[in-house]
Amino acid sequence: EEIMSYPTVAKSIPLFASAARTATPTAVDFVSEGASGLFVVIDCTAKAATPSVVFTVQLRDTTSGKLVDLLASAAVTTTGTTTLRVGRGLVAATNLTVNDMVPNELSVKAVHGDTDSITYTVSAILVV
Repeated sequence: EEIMSYPTVAKSIPLFASAARTATPTAVDFVSEGASGLFVVIDCTAKAATPSVVFTVQLRDTTSGKLVDLLASAAVTTTGTTTLRVGRGLVAATNLTVNDMVPNELSVKAVHGDTDSITYTVSAILVV
């Protein structure tokens, strides 16, 4: 009889605490600690007028120190939860999922398209 194993959550890292924002905050850097999968969970809980925010997962090139875009969300314009996924063997989906290795050095940025208020949290979940 085959025994199935499931990945376990190694660590949850808060990236952006809950706050109403009207401008682009400073990007947050973190280390994947050898994780095989990454989920970035964006939870938008309130908005005013017509906000627009694009969340981008970036990898850091350790030689040049530059950040390179790995996965960008579609513009978040309303309340709800969006999950970005990075990992080998995943089915790629535009603005949601990348079938790729999880780099060691990462960053998440949130670029606001206007000054309308939007309240959100963002966390990274590393999977062993």
